[in-house]
Amino acid sequence: MKWSRSGKWTDRFSAGRRALSALAPRSIAAQVFALVTAIMLFFVIAGAVTLVAQAKRSSEDQARGRALAVSEALAHTPEVRRALESDDPSTPLQPLAQSVRRHADVDYVVITAPNGVRFTHPNPEEIGKKVEQSLSPATEGRAFTDRVPGQTISAASIRAAVPVKDSAGRVIGIVNTGVTIPNATHDIDRGMPLILGITGAALLLSAGAVALVTRRLRRQTHGLGTAELTRMYEHQDAVLHSVREGIVITDDDGRLLLVNDEARRLLDLAENTQGRHVTEVGLGPEVGELLSTRRVANDEVIEVSDRLLAVNQRPAERRGRPMGAVATLRDTTELRALADRADVARQRLRLLYDASVAVGTSLDMRRTAQELAQVAVPRFADIVTVDLLESVLAGDEPRDTDPRMRRVARAGGREDAPLARVGERVGFDEAVRRGDGADGRAAVSHAPYPEYGIHSLLTVPLRVGRVVLGQVGFWRTDDTPPFDDDEQSLAHDLASHLAACVENGRRFTGEHARALDLQQSLLPRDLPEQTAVDAAFRYLPAVTGVGGDWYDVIPLSSARVALVVGDVVGQGLRAAATMGRLRTAVQNFSALDLPPDDLLAHLDELVIRLDRDAAASNGGDGIIGATCLYAIYDPVSRRCVLARAGHPLPALVRPDGSVEFPPLPAGPPLGLGGLPFETADIELPEGSSLVLYTDGLVEDRDREITAGLDRLGTALAHPGRTPEETCQAVTDALLPERPKDDIALLVARTNALDARHVVRWDLEADPSVCAGMRASVTEQLAQWNLGELAFTTELVVSELLGNAIRHASGPIQLRLLRNRSLICEVADGSTIAPHLRSAASSDEGGRGLFLVAQLVTSWGTRYTSTGKVIWTEQTLPPTARGG
Repeated sequence: MKWSRSGKWTDRFSAGRRALSALAPRSIAAQVFALVTAIMLFFVIAGAVTLVAQAKRSSEDQARGRALAVSEALAHTPEVRRALESDDPSTPLQPLAQSVRRHADVDYVVITAPNGVRFTHPNPEEIGKKVEQSLSPATEGRAFTDRVPGQTISAASIRAAVPVKDSAGRVIGIVNTGVTIPNATHDIDRGMPLILGITGAALLLSAGAVALVTRRLRRQTHGLGTAELTRMYEHQDAVLHSVREGIVITDDDGRLLLVNDEARRLLDLAENTQGRHVTEVGLGPEVGELLSTRRVANDEVIEVSDRLLAVNQRPAERRGRPMGAVATLRDTTELRALADRADVARQRLRLLYDASVAVGTSLDMRRTAQELAQVAVPRFADIVTVDLLESVLAGDEPRDTDPRMRRVARAGGREDAPLARVGERVGFDEAVRRGDGADGRAAVSHAPYPEYGIHSLLTVPLRVGRVVLGQVGFWRTDDTPPFDDDEQSLAHDLASHLAACVENGRRFTGEHARALDLQQSLLPRDLPEQTAVDAAFRYLPAVTGVGGDWYDVIPLSSARVALVVGDVVGQGLRAAATMGRLRTAVQNFSALDLPPDDLLAHLDELVIRLDRDAAASNGGDGIIGATCLYAIYDPVSRRCVLARAGHPLPALVRPDGSVEFPPLPAGPPLGLGGLPFETADIELPEGSSLVLYTDGLVEDRDREITAGLDRLGTALAHPGRTPEETCQAVTDALLPERPKDDIALLVARTNALDARHVVRWDLEADPSVCAGMRASVTEQLAQWNLGELAFTTELVVSELLGNAIRHASGPIQLRLLRNRSLICEVADGSTIAPHLRSAASSDEGGRGLFLVAQLVTSWGTRYTSTGKVIWTEQTLPPTARGG
């Protein structure tokens, strides 16, 4: 049969092809719909099958675990062990196994002998028969699970076998528990309709989603097929290559997707550049940078070979994601001259902008001058020098009668050029000082050192109003052209900005110097003499200005000493003055022998009053706040009582070098009011170091306080250091290069008073004890080689004891301390203190305390929790000092 002779077969074949062609999707959207639907169908069905398989596996695992748990529970039951050791195990085990089977939701519980003979079975006829399946490794003492076929049970099952051991560890039986496969997968079978329903729903949802996507694709492609899209691309390609404007399209990686003929001509590109990266086709640096970064460009003029191209570029995005960029290029060579002038203006404006940003970042005049020199070299001059009056550098008002200047900045130029170095004294250009120069703006240009290639100098004064602060010199060398009029104007703009920054720095330097002088005068220059502690201190002001940190060591009565560190929030003269007020107040309150919590309460009231007065005088601007830590150390008891008001915890360094931060009660900062302060009483072994500091040591903007405390503890963990060495080690470890907050540090190493230099007597309130005590005191003074003080001390003891017996109540105690002075104390239970007065000639009493005050160096009253202490101090005779 020949196909050419039979038109019937040819017609049928053609009709079949037409039918298949009609069924095949024509548009891209329809093709995508068919393909994605088939893929989704495959994945949904595969997922459903996987889900069922995983569910069956999970059900079998659960059944295996349930069977194993039942077997282990029975194997460890004492009743099972006793039954297996009996003569007839089946009698007690069969009902037990059936009960467990019903309650544990398993299909069988079979207990066998090690040789496999059954003792129990759901079918009693199987009891006594041997198990066909192997029981190893249960016979060897190890539990196992497996899957066994249905023989005595209706279906295959999951079995768990656990050995039962006697007291000697021998296997005497095996507990076999099983769950049949149908029962294990029963829940899966019941849930199969749900799984099939979910699978169908997933298919419907997937088909709907694909339909939505293909609908959007159809709308974007306008229902076109591949042939129509190919023709459209060919038409667009013809248009792109025929226009007289260069078009460059790049992808997200910077590779060339399309370059039309005009773009190839303008950029001098070869034919085989499509698909290559923009940096690999020989483009100039500016064009390459623009195309590779895909940044927005609006008529940006770029020079390529001998052409000036105006480039516009827009990045392409799709749904917020970058897809490359499209750039257009136009030949604007005729605008070269205009572009040159515009570029010069742009560079000068950019220089002024950069100078306004980079110059004056701090109030340090030298740093500010150096910033200008670095900005101007080499963009404006080859060498830049800045000279300032010495009075300006000191923070004083500039004086016309003192023209001495020092060079504070220099950048650029040869090292061997005959120019003054930074720090050297230089002369004032008289023309600049008088105000001569172009347009009366005091700019002078001449050729200073042609032998070193320096051919032009532009000297501009640094003026604020009519006051000259210094001068700045712009030098040009070698092939750089001389300064023109426009550049002289630019130099004045740069100098004006520098002068304003220098004036700000001068004012700050002056205020900082005055505030620092004030604060240094308010802080202790030397620590007072006392023997309770060996102390060292550091005060470090902030680079931005002095603050309100202070420290103090205050000798108290009875050889005690007070340690103080405080911090007034803020900086400047006001903070320093407030610090002086608070330090004076603390010294005055300490003279009253107040305990730390009472002293902080009085100090809190003072800060509130100062804050109220400052707010009234400054229109509501009061003191921000203050913190303080106050400690009293007693070398006799070696105890230290501390209280703090919003201040960081002190550090305690034990003699062995261990460091801790005692948990003191955290009182509120000073000035809040209304809340009490609490104290902590700790014992300090002799040789311990108490480290008090302000928050600037351990905390700043770049470091959390916990990290600072860790570093402080590490720096302190070295036994045997002197306080001075400790101060130096702490500042070396924690002090930042440019501290933004002032720092006060006080290190006190404790001493203990020798027990041989302390003696006390507990006395009755009986006048007859006075005579005996005078004798005891005289004898003790003789032992201390203080016989010269015996008469005065007897008089003091008699007067103080007599007053206590006559006017006070409670127990009475007399204590003598031999320290740097002889201290005599009388303690009683009364809170009424004696007062010094001048007795009239007719008064019978009132002269004793007056005589005591005349004979001793100092005296006073100290209140305690049980009453009061009257104390006196006498200077030791020269022969007894140091003993």
